Amino acid sequence: TAKILSPQKKVLIPDPNAGCSLADSCPADAFRAFRAKYPDHLVVSYVNTSAEIKAMTDITCTSSNALQIIESIPKDRKIIFAPDKNLGNFLNSITGRNMVLWDGACHVHEKFSLEKILALKQQYPGAKLIAHPECQRPVLLAADYVGSTSALLRFAETDSGNEYIVATESGILHQMRKRNPHKTFIPAPPLDSTCGCSECIFMKMHTLQKIYDSLKEEKYEILLDPELIERARRPIEKMLELSS
Repeated sequence: TAKILSPQKKVLIPDPNAGCSLADSCPADAFRAFRAKYPDHLVVSYVNTSAEIKAMTDITCTSSNALQIIESIPKDRKIIFAPDKNLGNFLNSITGRNMVLWDGACHVHEKFSLEKILALKQQYPGAKLIAHPECQRPVLLAADYVGSTSALLRFAETDSGNEYIVATESGILHQMRKRNPHKTFIPAPPLDSTCGCSECIFMKMHTLQKIYDSLKEEKYEILLDPELIERARRPIEKMLELSS
């Protein structure tokens, strides 16, 4: 996305193997065939997609502005939402729409165990469950608050509570604890009992050393076809226009 918005700039990726499970869940060829089944549908896609998917999209969105983007579209307009089915289901539930959803998901948010979360709430009866909308519907229904990463950070700061079970990528806990040293933040447990946290393995591939090396040597530059950049930029610009 950075390269698409700033094609004249050099954009580096510290580890070229660091992908995204959500983006990978929506291959371009498969989505092209899927979209062809619904020719009268507007395509709204999450920013966590490849440039090829963005080029097939009418409007992109983030978890922060997804509701605003969907509500800006006339109610009688049919929509395909991709790639996150959990975020799509959440948006359908609060808007009353029936968007057609691509069957994709984030490997981190798919892993949370509602059973283990409820057991954890027994240990911390005063704790509020706060969750990202990429979590599965049973977790969202049990949550005291659902919001984007930035919204979860704001809620943790402004809410009167003192204990929170956090159902999103565990890297957010550092910022929550840093901003609210007097509060307790507990990572929501995943299905895999061998790990007490949920980390994005791809995000953690970008180590400080790799960032330093990439900047120092200016290696692993992102290169995209100019025509693809042009097509992929339009839905991003449309999102910025609608959410400004």
